[in-house]
Amino acid sequence: MRGNTDRSTTRRLRGALGAALVACALTTALPGAASAEPADVARESGAGVERISVAADGTQFSGDSTGGAITTDGRRIVFSSAERVYLRDEPSGQLKQVGSYPIASPVISGDGEYAAYWVLLFRDTKVKLAQWTAGSSIGLNCDALNCSQPSLSGDGRYVANVATIGRPSSSQRIDVWDWHANTKQELAWFDHTAPSRPSISGDGRFVAYQDGKAKNVFLWDRDHGSTSDPIEGPAEEATLVQLSEDGSKVVYLSGSDTYVYDVNSGTAQRVPDVKGLAIDPTGSHLLYAPNDTTGPSLVLRDLRAGTDEVVSQQPASAGVDAVSAGGREVVFQSTAADIVPGDTNGTSDVFVRRFS
Repeated sequence: MRGNTDRSTTRRLRGALGAALVACALTTALPGAASAEPADVARESGAGVERISVAADGTQFSGDSTGGAITTDGRRIVFSSAERVYLRDEPSGQLKQVGSYPIASPVISGDGEYAAYWVLLFRDTKVKLAQWTAGSSIGLNCDALNCSQPSLSGDGRYVANVATIGRPSSSQRIDVWDWHANTKQELAWFDHTAPSRPSISGDGRFVAYQDGKAKNVFLWDRDHGSTSDPIEGPAEEATLVQLSEDGSKVVYLSGSDTYVYDVNSGTAQRVPDVKGLAIDPTGSHLLYAPNDTTGPSLVLRDLRAGTDEVVSQQPASAGVDAVSAGGREVVFQSTAADIVPGDTNGTSDVFVRRFS
């Protein structure tokens, strides 16, 4: 196992959660976000595309809206706009501001109760956990100067993150926090600070992570307390994309191709000449960006049927947790002004595409 030492130690930590930091909770009913239906999709099916980064009164945000992560059932979406973190409940139309000043796009738990993001606090970075019910965020008591790149389990109980050690930073480790039990597990240590982010399964059993220097992807199993050999094989270089919520599939990039690794069989399905971006919670649908930029910017592939559906023809991007179960919804961001009517703010917006 190159560049990895499996420490898998568990220890009690004092104060796993810091004092609650109220983030000016905002609960409002949205009178209606801008939406449009593609010509080839029937409205009665519930399919189409909708802009979700809108203000409480349904008007446009004036600043850039970015990110976008969706729950397993497609009910809730988290995104950031104008240095604020928002959670939106689609059926009720409620929008809550649950945090501020995210460094990167927030992620969401499968049930939509929690979102996680990281912030700069003086010279250090810290992970915060935002809750829908409370409408506020709490700081995770990371025992390192810098903690970042969180990934949440289905109920938000387990938080996988990167802890960077030293000032200036010289090494890092992959941690999993159980903040209900106030415990932490250290999965791996690296003697470098090349990107090495984690992705956790819905039940918290599996964590996929990468060694950004050695270009390896590993899979840790809580039940067995063990870490796999590099899943891409010893002769390849790989970059982690995402572990599916059910823990059945690991998506990684290698060369110009994307691979979907089956945890049970140990085999990988190759999707050539595309950049994988996210996988749905069941491991059955892959969101990707074609390497050929003359066509659609985002495509959703049914891995079982081998069929594709266009998510966006206009330039767009998406991150992990962007697809709901079964590929029913996909959330993405774009600066294009012609995705929905009335988009005149000239900034990046967040959209959700629904399929019938």
